[in-house]
Amino acid sequence: METSRRNFLKTTGLGMLAASPLAVYAGTPEEVEQIAEQARRTPPQTFNMSGYAAPRLEVVRVGVIGIGNRGMGAVERLNKLEGVEIKALCDLRAEKVEEAKKRISASGHRPETYSGSPEIWKKLAERSDLDLVYILTPWAYHTPMAVFSMNHGKHVCVEVPAAKTIEECWQLVETSERTRKHCMMVENCCYDFTELLTLNMARQGFFGEIVHCEGAYIHNLQELVFSKNHFYQMWELDEMWKRKGNLYPTHGLGPICQVLNINRGDQMDYLTSMSTNDFVLGSMAKDLAAKDDFYKPYAGKSFNGNMNNSTIRTKKGKTILVQYDVSSPRPYSRIQLVSGTKGIALKYPEPARYSTGHEWMSEKEYQALEEKYMPPIVKKMGEVAKKVGGHGGMDFLMDWRTIDCLRNGLPLDQDVYDAALWSSVGPLSAWSIANRSNSIDVPDFTRGSWQKNRPVDISMDKGGTTRARI
Repeated sequence: METSRRNFLKTTGLGMLAASPLAVYAGTPEEVEQIAEQARRTPPQTFNMSGYAAPRLEVVRVGVIGIGNRGMGAVERLNKLEGVEIKALCDLRAEKVEEAKKRISASGHRPETYSGSPEIWKKLAERSDLDLVYILTPWAYHTPMAVFSMNHGKHVCVEVPAAKTIEECWQLVETSERTRKHCMMVENCCYDFTELLTLNMARQGFFGEIVHCEGAYIHNLQELVFSKNHFYQMWELDEMWKRKGNLYPTHGLGPICQVLNINRGDQMDYLTSMSTNDFVLGSMAKDLAAKDDFYKPYAGKSFNGNMNNSTIRTKKGKTILVQYDVSSPRPYSRIQLVSGTKGIALKYPEPARYSTGHEWMSEKEYQALEEKYMPPIVKKMGEVAKKVGGHGGMDFLMDWRTIDCLRNGLPLDQDVYDAALWSSVGPLSAWSIANRSNSIDVPDFTRGSWQKNRPVDISMDKGGTTRARI
C-alpha cells in the first residue's frame, strides 16, 4: 500500500510537490517567506472567468477520479440526473471502480474503468469524449489533476480545498482563463438550505449593510484521522503533521463570501491568523504507538494545533472570522454568523436563528421568513434533494445546479477565483502563524475585476430544466 502511494507521488510529479516548502507550510523562515512571495505575485488577467458561460451541452459526459468516501456518493448522485452520461471511473483500487460501475449499471451507464497504475488518471483526463472531470481525491492531487484536465479540454469540478499552496491557486486561475474551462470547487455548504435562505435574505436587504461574518469547520475527527480504513493510506493524518494553520477553510468561508459578494463587489484585503498548540493528536499518536506498531511513525510528530482563528478584513472594511478545529471534543459547527446594520443570522447551534433587535425571532416568525425568502432553487429542487441525500440534500442540489448550468450554457455559481481565494486562506494562515500573527495581504486573483463582477444570480430565471430520477 505504501509502495503504491510513493510510486503515485513519484510518477505524477507530486512527490516533488509534496516535498516543496509551499506544500509543507512549515520549516525555515526562508521557506515560510516563499508563501508571502507567491502572494505578492500578480500575473496579468488573460480572460475574466467571472460570469463566463461556456457553450451549452445537451448531455454532460463525465469522468470521475477518486471513488473513496466522497467519490462513491458523487457517482450515485450523478446517476440520478438526466442529461448526464458517466463515461469513465478511476481509482487506484480496482474494487472501488467496479463497485461504482455496478451501482450505476441499471441506469444504462457503461463507464470505462481505470485503476491500478499511479498515473492512470491521466488516461481518463486525456479522453476526447468527456466534457467534465470530477475530482474527489486526497488534497495533494486536486490542483495537478484539475490543471491537467483543463489543459486537455475539460471543465473541472474539484473537491475542497481546490489548492494547498498560493502557487497552485495561481495555476488554477491561469489555466482556467487560458483554456476558458470552468474550474468549480464543489463547496457543498454553499447549497445548504439555510445558507441559501440567508443568502437570499442578504440579497434582498434583510440584514441592511453586512459588516461582519463568521464561519468555521469545527468537527471532531479524532477517531477518523487515526482510523486505518477511513482516509485511504492515512492521508489526512499526514496533512495534520506536515502543515500548520487553517487546513480546511472553505466550508465555513464559502457561504459567507457569497453573502459579502467577495470577488463580486468586495475583495479580501489582508489576513491575520493564530493557532493553539496541539493538546490532543500528539498524545493520541503516542498512546496508539505504544499498543500498535502501525502508529509508530506518527509518535513524536508535531501536529497542527487544536484551534486556528483567522481574521480577514475586506477592501470595503468588513471583517470575517474563520475557525478550524478537528481535534477537540466539540459538537459540529460551521457557525455561519451574518451580522448587519439591520439584522443578524446565526445557524449554529441549530436550529438557525434570526433577529432584528435584542431577541431571536420566534419559531412562527422564522417560518414566515422561510416562506418569504426561501430561494427558488430550494423551492424547485429542495424536496428532491432531500430524497436523494448527501449531507441532507445539499450535495445533490449542488450537483444538479452545476449540471443544469452546463446544459443550459449558464455561468456556474462558483468560479475559479472563488476556488483560489477560499483555498488560499490555508497557506496564508500558515505564514501569519509563523510570523507571530502579523498580517499578510490576500492575493487578488481577479486582478481588480471584483470591482465590476456581478453577484451570482440565484433567482432561477434561466435554466432549471434538468430532471432528476428518484
